[in-house]
Amino acid sequence: MSTAHGVMARDAGGHNWSADPYADALRAGRGPLFLRRGDGWLLPLDVERWCARADAVDRQVLDRCEGAVLDVGCGPGRLVTELAARGRTALGIDVSEAAVAHTLGLGGPALWRSVFEPLPGEGRWNSALLLDDNLGIGGDPRALLSRVAQLLLPGGLLIAETAPVDVDERADVRIVRGTDIQGATGAAFPWARLGTRALLRYARPLGWRTVDQWSAGGRCFVSLRSRSTSSRAEPPNSTAVISSQRARKPSADRPVADS
Repeated sequence: MSTAHGVMARDAGGHNWSADPYADALRAGRGPLFLRRGDGWLLPLDVERWCARADAVDRQVLDRCEGAVLDVGCGPGRLVTELAARGRTALGIDVSEAAVAHTLGLGGPALWRSVFEPLPGEGRWNSALLLDDNLGIGGDPRALLSRVAQLLLPGGLLIAETAPVDVDERADVRIVRGTDIQGATGAAFPWARLGTRALLRYARPLGWRTVDQWSAGGRCFVSLRSRSTSSRAEPPNSTAVISSQRARKPSADRPVADS
């Protein structure tokens, strides 16, 4: 998720907070944390689950992954850490520096980078993950699905988590700490929420084929396969992935990493 960096503030109770509520929540391992629309509507973010170890539902999702796995919007890294523990080739990417630092601290492979920037192994990943509300990245589902297709091998697998309600929404949101409108907030950024039917409406015209749909633990998932062609490339190897984990920030507004 897009966040601000490095600014400190003091709340009414005299506590010091950074200007990045998401980073604060990851450091604490807990919320409450929300996405807030301009009209005040709040979507709770499940920080405690994200900061915990992969649970049974997560592990079932990871069991479905094929080959080398790219976790788009990896957050604090429970999924890539679990994959690494299994000896799988995997990489997490996130635009939050705090999330990437947390992932690396757990021993998970991660890059501080946007999915829309150059990435290692483009066109060679076997599987991609868009879990934990990450279908909302960029606020443009067509652009996101098109980009993920570019990152996968032809016929590669995408596992996406959808909203548990039938929704197709795009809005500018902010990350806020607690429900107090005066509480610390992050910068506004575009976001989307998609239920399963909405995801499939966007995916099918782009050549994605539905593999499966299922629910577990109150969460909803869809697996899709990208358009197949006759040409295939070798999947990314673990050495190439590991060698590209040195994060840098060449400018104030474009966090990327060395390829």
